[in-house]
Amino acid sequence: MWNATVLSLFPEMFPGTLGSSLAGKALKNGLWNLNKINIRDFANNKNGKVDDVPFGGGHGMVINPEVLDKALKSVSAYEGPRIYLSPRGKKFDQAIARNLSKEKGAVFICGRYEGVDERFLIHNDVTEVSVGDFILSGGEIGAQLIIDATVRLLPNVIGNSLGLVEESFENNLLEYPLYTYPRVWNNIEVPEVLLSGDHQKIKMWKIKMSENLTKSKRPDLWSKYIKS
Repeated sequence: MWNATVLSLFPEMFPGTLGSSLAGKALKNGLWNLNKINIRDFANNKNGKVDDVPFGGGHGMVINPEVLDKALKSVSAYEGPRIYLSPRGKKFDQAIARNLSKEKGAVFICGRYEGVDERFLIHNDVTEVSVGDFILSGGEIGAQLIIDATVRLLPNVIGNSLGLVEESFENNLLEYPLYTYPRVWNNIEVPEVLLSGDHQKIKMWKIKMSENLTKSKRPDLWSKYIKS
């Protein structure tokens, strides 16, 4: 079973969206497990204070390294990388999700306020991961995003695993256009090739459309595709 362990000041935010749809069904069926750890339970005082002002001045508060270290040590039995959601981390993508799905799980450290003490990250060799070039109020939503993208890659979560191969970002291509009934909608017809029954022609059409979309919409991915 794949274990997602979350260290957060707001554990009530979980499972959140992870309790619905594919991830929620997989959680209910025991295909993965969610452990929620409240960082405040490891505070050094009875008032539950977990942060303090930054040395050198500046606005906001910084989460105490001793508190975080105790929280992380409490889940030392769980295997997998220790991930801190951070705007300065490596940008999350499908390749990272794929690699995480092959682990036994992961521990997600959700920061708040201005962030966490740098010494905690250094001491614990924490991996920093970003979900995009924008700022959120904390790491919880980012953690849910990563967990969702990873869980759907686990065995038996998606009924037809062949569908995963044709999704966007696999092989550095965007997915081809999709159509369903009716055959004509608002005077727009489904491409004739998809109605032909010729599986080879359909396959070639899908590849061509994926290439055209990637080249026009994501030149960065197209460059990776050409190199590969």
